[in-house]
Amino acid sequence: MHTIEPFYNWRHLYTAEEDELSPFYGREYSEFEFINTIYNYYIHPQWDEFGAPNLYMKILFADYQFNYAIIELMGEWNDAVENNIMTLKRDVIDLLIARGIQKFILIAENVLNFYSSDDCYYEEWWDDIRDEGGWVVVLNMPEQTRQEFEKARLDHYVHLLDEPKWRTFLPQHLFNLVDNWMMRRLE
Repeated sequence: MHTIEPFYNWRHLYTAEEDELSPFYGREYSEFEFINTIYNYYIHPQWDEFGAPNLYMKILFADYQFNYAIIELMGEWNDAVENNIMTLKRDVIDLLIARGIQKFILIAENVLNFYSSDDCYYEEWWDDIRDEGGWVVVLNMPEQTRQEFEKARLDHYVHLLDEPKWRTFLPQHLFNLVDNWMMRRLE
């Protein structure tokens, strides 16, 4: 797991640690000191810890003009025991919403497991952004994780989409693809 890095091909366009509006502004990273773990396996030090014990993230891109953020996730998304969605919502998403972000693309291909609880924080997130035309899309969730997500009926608030070639896009192009898909879906 220590070799799985957050996507880095957009770093010349955006880095959360240099964005004064980012919750991760000012963070410093080591390429050599591995301290965070998932299931007792060390993970790459570029992943951002945000208070969830087995779920890590990286804001790959945020555009405050077009009001969207692209976030990559890694680990275990556990709402049943750890209430990861509450931590994510309170410590990251609410800050981004306060800065004008209304559209969220979550890349979940490295989310190994999902354990659900209730849908209160998902509903709250949806309520916070829907009047502004906002949405939440999760890309490339692994099949077993996706089944658990759908079983919990969270796809009422969060839309699931597969786009295996997302890495070939620039952030604006990926956003346009997802935004157009959402416009067609919501019509």
